[in-house]
Amino acid sequence: MTVLHKITDEPGISPAEQRVLAVLRSGASNREIAAVLYLSVRTVESHISSLLAKTGCRNRTQLVLRAPIEP
Repeated sequence: MTVLHKITDEPGISPAEQRVLAVLRSGASNREIAAVLYLSVRTVESHISSLLAKTGCRNRTQLVLRAPIEP
């Protein structure tokens, strides 16, 4: 059984990527994340792609499952 470590344990995760991930946890689409964070949809796509590459996750679901739970 593989135990996944939290995304915030990954080196190089930027504060902007952490903010995108926090909104992604709610099940928001890229367009919704962009509206909440006042970013372009392309910027959100870029942050999510970067998170996928840095963490080795294959998809958004894996990112959410590895994200720390906010109190």
